[in-house]
Amino acid sequence: MPGDVWAPAPAGPLALAEDQVHVWRASLRPASEVLARLEATLSADERARAARYRFDEHRTAFVAGRGVQRRILSRYTGLAPAELAYREGSHGKLELNGAAAALGIRFNVSNSGDLALYALTRRREIGVDLERLKPMPDGGDIARRFFSAPENEVFATVSEDERDLAFFLCWTRKEAYIKAVGEGLSMPLDCFDVAFAPGEPARILRTRGNPAEAGRWTMLSLDPAPGYVGALAVEGDGWRPVLYDWDATAEVRAGSHSSKSHGAARRDA
Repeated sequence: MPGDVWAPAPAGPLALAEDQVHVWRASLRPASEVLARLEATLSADERARAARYRFDEHRTAFVAGRGVQRRILSRYTGLAPAELAYREGSHGKLELNGAAAALGIRFNVSNSGDLALYALTRRREIGVDLERLKPMPDGGDIARRFFSAPENEVFATVSEDERDLAFFLCWTRKEAYIKAVGEGLSMPLDCFDVAFAPGEPARILRTRGNPAEAGRWTMLSLDPAPGYVGALAVEGDGWRPVLYDWDATAEVRAGSHSSKSHGAARRDA
């Protein structure tokens, strides 16, 4: 999907229709004041996990990633960012817990380099993957180890100047599907085939063991920023993507007002 248009989100609460998939992109390097406000919304467990990172850049990326996630989900659930609770699925995939769980919102997150993607649906399973492009001198070896035999046949035909791009197109599409299914590392990467030749639309071609499974999912390639590639895998079809840019200053300011409003509502109740 070259030339994706990432627009600022409208102010205030957001509705998520069942025929929409909302995808947000956000920088993981916000200003220090913004980072402090994001950190203030994290749970005790998240702050403890952040403190365990040895390097500041990794700690910053984690705090920003979780803080932005809470800000975004707050806009769909009506809860203040700090009030959101999570639970882990059987393979560690995060889900909303508590009062927000009844809304049917599914979400998935991926980050690479200084960028993160957040994908949200209603009552559809979803997976998103993001990778920063870089030279892959060992790409052929990794492909032979993890890609399927049909994928390796396609990879061998890709021209030398497109091999790195082809590698990451294949990788992101496979990871997005695995994350959507929710089986994590328990699913071998070579048990299904994706289309990935440069210029070829993203889709699942075949799934071994259950051939009908391939038709249960729709894939979309994402163009998040120069030097990055991304992919979505979404349960079912008939949906349309809505792409948003996360504005750190505007969102944190709005989140601050929202938190105060939530507090006032509780006091008035």
